[in-house]
Amino acid sequence: METRNLAELYDAPPMDWGQVRRRLDAGFDQTPGSGEGPGRYSTWLITINDDGSPHATALGAVWVDGAYWFCTGRHSRKGRNLERDPRCALSLSVHEFDLTLEGRAQLVTDPASVAKLAQVWADGGWPCEVDESGTALTAPYSAQSAGPPPWHVYRIDADSAFAVQTVEPHGATRWEF
Repeated sequence: METRNLAELYDAPPMDWGQVRRRLDAGFDQTPGSGEGPGRYSTWLITINDDGSPHATALGAVWVDGAYWFCTGRHSRKGRNLERDPRCALSLSVHEFDLTLEGRAQLVTDPASVAKLAQVWADGGWPCEVDESGTALTAPYSAQSAGPPPWHVYRIDADSAFAVQTVEPHGATRWEF
């Protein structure tokens, strides 16, 4: 991994990726009214439209086993964008830092992985379950913009990340994986 201090101008030390990972491992509640700051946390996925313009949307991504995972319908705008071009970015803000991961979203079709993620989301309050195919999710509801099930699971394989620390000692760092 290559680490680049983006805050040398301010004599700030580089951030430690291990500390960032530990904070992501701790998780955060995305329910409205929870947490610090704006009263909720969200993750934002940026995909590439067919004309090359960006498409950004909030979604309920989760950090599990050192990667971010999300679900969407394959016929949703982000699903169609990822089918054509898997490059994407995911951004989030927590109390300690703002973070963006850049990489590729991979469709997950392994039934054991899909079941594991379904359980993670169910444990977090979304009553999803694996559908009859074993490779997608269904639930009585999802995000209002999600469209009808099935919803497919994706994992972001990050190539790089950058963060801006919002607490002492402050700083900004970029990592290439």
